[in-house]
Amino acid sequence: MTDIDKPRKTRLFAIAALTVAAGVAFAQARKGYYTPSQLGSLQQVAPDEINLGPNYEVSDYPVPAPELAPGEGLQEVRIYCNTCHSPRYITMQPPLPAATWEAEVNKMNKAFGANIPDETSHKIIAYLQAHYSTGNRR
Repeated sequence: MTDIDKPRKTRLFAIAALTVAAGVAFAQARKGYYTPSQLGSLQQVAPDEINLGPNYEVSDYPVPAPELAPGEGLQEVRIYCNTCHSPRYITMQPPLPAATWEAEVNKMNKAFGANIPDETSHKIIAYLQAHYSTGNRR
C-alpha cells in the first residue's frame, strides 16, 4: 500500500462515519418524543363521515364435519366424543392398532374426565377398532 492510498482510505472512512452519524441523528429526530400535554390526545385529522349505505356481510366460513363411518357405536361416538372435541380428531388420526384405540378411549375417560359409562366405552372402542384401525380403515 502506498502513502497516497492511506489519505484516500482515511477520507472514505470519514465520509462513511459521517453518513452513519447523520442517519442515526435523523432517526433519533424522527423517533417521536411526546410532551406531557400531547399524551392521551389524538394528533390526527378526524375521518370523513362514515357512509351507512349498503352493508355487506360474509357468513362464517363453512367447515364441513367429516363423515364418520356408519356402524354400531356411531351414535355413542357422536354423543360422547363431540363433547370435548370434533370428530375430525378421529378421522385425522392415522390407522391405529386396536390396542391404541382402547388406550385412547381409556385415557379420555380416566385422564381427561370424559365420564363415559363402561358399557358405552366398550361400544366406542369396538366402533373405532372396526372402522379406524390398521387394515380396515375406510
